[in-house]
Amino acid sequence: MSEKKKILVIEDDPNMGFLLKEFLTSGGFNITLCKDGDSGLAAFQVSEYDFCIIDVMLPGIDGFTLTERIKKEQPNIPIVFLTARSLKQDKLKGFNLGADDYITKPFDEDELLCRINAILNRYAQKPESENKETEPPCQIGRFVFDGQNQSLSFDNNQQRLTYRECDVLRMLCINKNNIVRRSDLLIKFWGKDDYFNGRSLDVFITRLRKRLIADPAIRIENIPKVGFVLHDGENQAD
Repeated sequence: MSEKKKILVIEDDPNMGFLLKEFLTSGGFNITLCKDGDSGLAAFQVSEYDFCIIDVMLPGIDGFTLTERIKKEQPNIPIVFLTARSLKQDKLKGFNLGADDYITKPFDEDELLCRINAILNRYAQKPESENKETEPPCQIGRFVFDGQNQSLSFDNNQQRLTYRECDVLRMLCINKNNIVRRSDLLIKFWGKDDYFNGRSLDVFITRLRKRLIADPAIRIENIPKVGFVLHDGENQAD
């Protein structure tokens, strides 16, 4: 069975947030609910999501600014605005920021679900011409990392990696048994080398270690304040 799609919902109205979470969970999604822009950004930076639903009028970082930040870090993530603001200039601004849809409250729940599924299907069916160049699989100990298909295989077991896990593991794999600098990872994939992004990177390193735990010859070494080295047992002394 494929993993549930993860949706980040950022909605400051507690009643609306509760209803959205309950309805979308029953629709087969894994939902994370945040009540303001700051906590929404923090959640986005420490986990991986397939979709975002964002209110425009939020405490702290507003929905438009939040969308700019999210799109800067992950340009291809689908985003829908769900808001009471119905002015034409707000809708135009939302679409100009890269939103896939702009839905005004009140709304029909079944229609929202249909729109989300339609957007996800559209992203899943992008033409081959839009894909990156063919990326050969990388052998990591007894694992095979297929970045093209976001998978990590061990014997007959396959794990599906998230977008950000793939980015980090790809960089480590390309530079296998050599140091990959923290600053290079942060600037390339997070856009900025700072404390909060550094914490997010550490979360993904921990997740990758757990992914690779089945082969004890593999380890991701932390070089304090410098970076990481992916060791896979090749050419290592006993």
